[in-house]
Amino acid sequence: MAEFFVDYGLFLAKAITVVVAIGIVLVLIAGFSRRVPGGGGLEIEKLNDKLKEAGDVVRRAMLNKAAWKKHEKAEKKERKEEKKSATEEGDHRKRVFVIDFKGDIRASGVASLREEISAVISTATESDEVVMRLENPGGAVHEHGLAASQLLRIKNHGVPLTVIVDKVAASGGYLMACIANRIIAAQFAVIGSIGVIAQLPNFNRALESRGVDFEQVTAGKYKRTVTMFGKNTDEDRAKLKEELEDVHVLFKGLVTEQRPSLDIEQVATGEHWYGTHALELGLIDELGTSDDYLIAAAQDADVYTVKFKGKQSMQERFMSAFESSLDRVGFWLEEWLGRNIFR
Repeated sequence: MAEFFVDYGLFLAKAITVVVAIGIVLVLIAGFSRRVPGGGGLEIEKLNDKLKEAGDVVRRAMLNKAAWKKHEKAEKKERKEEKKSATEEGDHRKRVFVIDFKGDIRASGVASLREEISAVISTATESDEVVMRLENPGGAVHEHGLAASQLLRIKNHGVPLTVIVDKVAASGGYLMACIANRIIAAQFAVIGSIGVIAQLPNFNRALESRGVDFEQVTAGKYKRTVTMFGKNTDEDRAKLKEELEDVHVLFKGLVTEQRPSLDIEQVATGEHWYGTHALELGLIDELGTSDDYLIAAAQDADVYTVKFKGKQSMQERFMSAFESSLDRVGFWLEEWLGRNIFR
């Protein structure tokens, strides 16, 4: 009977490995195929026109011919008045610049983000607004720290910044979100996870049992502490814990600086909350979705999406798609195993 369970366990492990491998290949192919080859640069699209076209399709189906013509005439008059009121340079309606950021472990979107922000702050004024649609479950500290620093550039130029979270802004994602003048989140968006984690497997005993030695030479007492292949000591673990605590202090300090009304000790436990509870704790300022916010903004402002697509070689596009695919598979595995996916 024991042999049966051993054989079954080995079979199950092999089966999971095959499924994961196939999943990685499929996600990699899908991710790579979505990437557009060729040149890059800034892409600007006026959302007012897109929203208007969608509304016109519905209105045209509902209105009779006379009512539709009356509606078209009123719209033409409105557009004419807008152009007339903006004849002088600098005389324009409020502009809302929309930037999207979908995070991964390495915050690989920072390269495009810095270009988008540079373009926006060269044009935007204090009467305009930048809206970031943020979806980010967190990841590497220094990468997400740089992303937060890019958002600070917007505030330093005096341009109001609104971050809207439809799904998740946790850990490094909240590090970015807290920079905003205002944070809006959907009711079931995941918010918070103000904490730091480091985890890695250790293969030392497995190597030793097979007669494999691991050699590591360093200069500097703490050049390397906890390792995957060497034997870890309590001193190594204590040093790593100290480093994580230092990062946590910096994390809490930035959140406190940007949102001073927060009870930082209450929310900096590494926990995450859904939007409704996050509002009660003061982690966000308002409940809502990006769709509703932008539709309302388009009534009184010109709304533009700003996207930067950099030129990538075939190798860069392949590696980027591969890393992104591994990230997605990792999140899927953690969810499948019933573990917390937030860092």
